[in-house]
Amino acid sequence: MPNTFSSGINMSAQRSLLRALGWTENEMKKPLVAIVSAQSEIIPGHMHLNGIARAVADGVLAAGGKPVIVPSIGVCDGIAMGHRGMKYSLPSREIIADSAEILLTAHAFDAAVFVGNCDKIIPGMLLGAVRVNLPSVFVSGGPMLAGRKDGKKLSLSSMFEAVGAYTSGNIDEAELSAYECAACPSSGSCSGMFTANSMNCLLEALGMALPGNGTIPSVYSARLALAKRTGEAVMHLYEKNIRPRDILTPDALKNAERIDMAIGASSNSVLHLLALANELGFSKAQISVDTMNEISAITPNLCRLAPAGDHYIEDLHEAGGISAVIRTLIDANLFDGSALTVSLLSQDETTKQAKVTDPEIIRPVNAPYSSYGGLAVLKGNLAKEGAVVKKSAVDPKMYRHSGPARVFDSEEEAMQAISRNQIRKGDVVVIRYEGPKGGPGMREMLSPTSSIVGAGLGDTVALITDGRFSGATRGAAIGHVCPEAAAGGVIGIVAEGDVIDIDIEKGEISLRVSEEEIAKRLASFVPKVKPAEGYLKRYRALVSSASDGAVLLNDF
Repeated sequence: MPNTFSSGINMSAQRSLLRALGWTENEMKKPLVAIVSAQSEIIPGHMHLNGIARAVADGVLAAGGKPVIVPSIGVCDGIAMGHRGMKYSLPSREIIADSAEILLTAHAFDAAVFVGNCDKIIPGMLLGAVRVNLPSVFVSGGPMLAGRKDGKKLSLSSMFEAVGAYTSGNIDEAELSAYECAACPSSGSCSGMFTANSMNCLLEALGMALPGNGTIPSVYSARLALAKRTGEAVMHLYEKNIRPRDILTPDALKNAERIDMAIGASSNSVLHLLALANELGFSKAQISVDTMNEISAITPNLCRLAPAGDHYIEDLHEAGGISAVIRTLIDANLFDGSALTVSLLSQDETTKQAKVTDPEIIRPVNAPYSSYGGLAVLKGNLAKEGAVVKKSAVDPKMYRHSGPARVFDSEEEAMQAISRNQIRKGDVVVIRYEGPKGGPGMREMLSPTSSIVGAGLGDTVALITDGRFSGATRGAAIGHVCPEAAAGGVIGIVAEGDVIDIDIEKGEISLRVSEEEIAKRLASFVPKVKPAEGYLKRYRALVSSASDGAVLLNDF
């Protein structure tokens, strides 16, 4: 089918501008393919994306299209961690989606390849791809290699935990510096099963990326070859008129949730899959936090990757990658193999030859790390709309825990107490007013969780928040508590010393206070409103609950 600019007097003015770009007559007649690249010199996972984008362009050219590289913004969550910059991370997802919608529609592109890597960039691009619904494929920049120190593999989470160890006096400054120089040795998204790698793996399960997208290391030449095949794939989708909404069915999202549980992905994936379901217009009966719990109950956890275990994304790749995990679940009737993928093949056909080469890294269904998934949704009077925990990264000693609340109204207040060694064994640290509205921005809080683990309290102290945790978090870290404090949630009326009961296996989290007392406190409760300006002020006014994916409301 001809593109918008290929012929007609009424497009003469527009073609004159394309000629100003140096385009030839022949180029202007080809399908125009946007290569939306989030290349950046501030994000390690994006520093090399120019090469990936150029490889995609080669594939598009080889298949008869006209590639056009265009930009996207991005935030590095690791660099933004621990200061006000983290308030902008989750909100950036909406900006990325909006900018993709604007850029692709305003310039009448015929198809798109999205080239990103880290945290909110891929989810934002996914929302934008669904919105414009052009034939689209994703390719990531790939994971970072694991760091190495004293014969042991490291990642960014090791670095944050080393800071906690230094603060508590367990290591000295020289040792901390040695960690700093070893933790992040190459380009790519941080080397464990953190948010970026989780989402890049889930793209394969969703059917929106080719096999290998989630696990081929960034520095391997195979990553460039994958990018070229991705450029070719988008042209095949264009020819067949297959679009994201044809692929992203409710069953496809459930497939992603199954892989999510099997690989023990980041708790942030819950937020992003709910946002994707919202963008697609799916009802809560189709996809919700409850659906995720139902899937978790029957999907075994087959992988324990950092921070939950000692394996890294490069190890998962060598063990067979996400294709091998999908194949394992298909063979166990736990994954819908009929789902369509961007290869124009079904998941069953795509993974037919995949196999597990290391059964310790990808365990068989009959000998999993656990019989249930890596994530769990908890509910109770403290979180009536739900809270999320990365169960696979919790010490089993903490599956059931009761303790006194140590209440803080910001991450900074909590960090001050942790750094001063004021948190004791058995405590339940409560960090509130860090939700989508309360922050505003729903910050990730890797610093407090890592400091608790680094101080040797990971198996005795729980932490709950209406904010988020990094995918690099481990320990009894329970986030996304909904309703949040700023929205009048019960977490806002927890008092210092109140006992909080947590039962991760039963999916329960409760404040041990009578319903009468809770009602009395809520009746006089006036949520705090933190100062905000610019984009964050607008975001706070429009953002929904985390239980709905923290999306911007359409009705206002």
